[in-house]
Amino acid sequence: MKHLFSPWRSKYIASFGENKKKECLFCRISKETNNDKQNLIVWRGKYCFVVLNRFPYNAGHLMVVPYKHTSSFCMLTDSESSEVMRVVGGCIKALDKISKPHGYNFGANIGKVAGAGIDKHIHFHLVPRWNGDTNFMPTIGDVKMVSEDIKKLHKQFKKIFNQIKKIDYFN
Repeated sequence: MKHLFSPWRSKYIASFGENKKKECLFCRISKETNNDKQNLIVWRGKYCFVVLNRFPYNAGHLMVVPYKHTSSFCMLTDSESSEVMRVVGGCIKALDKISKPHGYNFGANIGKVAGAGIDKHIHFHLVPRWNGDTNFMPTIGDVKMVSEDIKKLHKQFKKIFNQIKKIDYFN
């Protein structure tokens, strides 16, 4: 058997044990308003924010995160869930401008058994997809290749989101 190493994944896996006693990741970064670049936050609204996934399934993998700390979709108010959906539409428009994907996966893993890595704070994933973006690497090697630099993507998203906000896609 051949082994392909992805040391960045160990940091992700180890973070689960480290963070059990610490504040929720999403609550912490939502409060760090002067640290958006480091935290990869690309947009902030009244009820939610948009952050690049540090461990993406594909380049441009975004998460829309309500400020409210809840694990339950049903605990979001109409205003909160409405803003989440409007922002997802804005994210799709931003991704269309930046990387022109052929499609998207959108959803939430609600609960640990459903695959939620952060199960105490609901968040919604938007993953851009391209024809042929799955190849032998994930199938045979259980490794996903992401070809875009996350810092470059952050800069592009900030620019596009500022333009989108000016033309009122989010409101």
